Amino acid sequence: MLPVFVQSCHRCHVTFSLHAVDPVFVSFLQVTMRERLSLWAVFCLLVAFLPSQTVAVMSVDLGSEWMKIAIVKPGVPMEIALNKESRRKTPVAVCLKENERLFGDSALGVAVKNPKVVYRFLQSILGKTADNPQVAQYQKHFPEHQMQRDEKRGTVFFKFSEELQYTPEELLGMILNYSRGLAQDFAEQLIKDAVITVPAYFNQAERRAVLQAAHIAGLKVLQLINDNTAVALNYGVFRRKDINSTAQNIMFYDMGSGSTTATIVTYQTVKTKESGTQPQLQIRGVGFDRTLGGFEMELRLRDHLAKLFNEQKKSKKDVRENLRAMAKLLKEAQRLKTVLSANAEHMAQIEGLMDDIDFKAKVTRSEFEALCEDLFDRVPGPVKEALAAAEMTMDEIDQVILVGGSTRVPRVQDVLLKAVGKEELSKNINADEAAAMGAVYQAAALSKAFKVKPFLVRDAAILFFSRIRFVLITINLHV
Repeated sequence: MLPVFVQSCHRCHVTFSLHAVDPVFVSFLQVTMRERLSLWAVFCLLVAFLPSQTVAVMSVDLGSEWMKIAIVKPGVPMEIALNKESRRKTPVAVCLKENERLFGDSALGVAVKNPKVVYRFLQSILGKTADNPQVAQYQKHFPEHQMQRDEKRGTVFFKFSEELQYTPEELLGMILNYSRGLAQDFAEQLIKDAVITVPAYFNQAERRAVLQAAHIAGLKVLQLINDNTAVALNYGVFRRKDINSTAQNIMFYDMGSGSTTATIVTYQTVKTKESGTQPQLQIRGVGFDRTLGGFEMELRLRDHLAKLFNEQKKSKKDVRENLRAMAKLLKEAQRLKTVLSANAEHMAQIEGLMDDIDFKAKVTRSEFEALCEDLFDRVPGPVKEALAAAEMTMDEIDQVILVGGSTRVPRVQDVLLKAVGKEELSKNINADEAAAMGAVYQAAALSKAFKVKPFLVRDAAILFFSRIRFVLITINLHV
């Protein structure tokens, strides 16, 4: 029998074994003390070079514009994996060049030079039929891509060249494979098991598309978790001591780049036969707007900047017909939206926008808000839907917590605060990383290599044949 070298991590409750070479151990028992010490050093050296068992797990918070990756491994309970630029979030983008693939920020860098070879915001067309309105909307936003109908599946694919074509699932698979590489570099070991977040409103076709992409990436999906459930789980795990038998009703308002979701969650302790009294979260109601998000605001700003450039009459050409120039304007609009969230006005400027002509124009926050007035009018919609689904009123909601990067826009907060009728909006959660951290906690719970404290989850599902119909499905997950 081969000897076993056992290593344990008490913090993560992980135990794994490594096997040495039989002759080494046998001779170790038969020699003198000095020889034993020498052979023990050799034994330790052999163990050091044996491949460690893969016990790390990961999560991917897959948003429309950004993804956040988290890992759990022995000695590292929960941590966001940094990308190659040492950033904590990575653009969901892939660039297909000749014999080369670029991802994340590197891909976006190419987008302003050659937008035709960069694919992003793929979430909105996953699992969609060719006649779906969101496919037409995607084509309008990104006219540089040639999209065609897949006659066999009824969905769409991108025609990259005469010889090459890619489905949205294949492109997402490349991106997920890249995310896996980032997680493995950070964990310093191979990773196969993952929990991936999806929007709560995703139907079965969209969820199957994500699973297909994960399969292409070589990932074993432990669970597709709703992103709002992951946020709620992260909030509850770190406030376990504050949860008692008295129900606490929390509304999470999540406005991301592509969509907005409002979720009502009830926290309280419950008694179970298996593990006694444990904390539990229950999803009570969900409301959403699939096309309300920061990206639509950025598109409005981009078109406004294009209008200002044309009005300056520095060129006889219409900048809106130049794909490369419009990509530059979109990048500047994204920066401008962020700056105007903290400043009343800012100067937009782009060197060599078109035909070596520089562009410079002042934009105020009031102008930005006027451009997006109809979008801000839709902010209360998900709140009303969530309350109706939960059959509750705002008086029963203890606090409203902001999630998602686009909730940082001041006008969004003003409209939402008026809609919920509270004194203030809570910001006591990491708006960018909450879903990734909740998902990786779930990944650790589902992995056989880790042991975590129980946290019961009662999730909910939306019936898609009726827009306002909401049904609660009880899923007791021992997390």
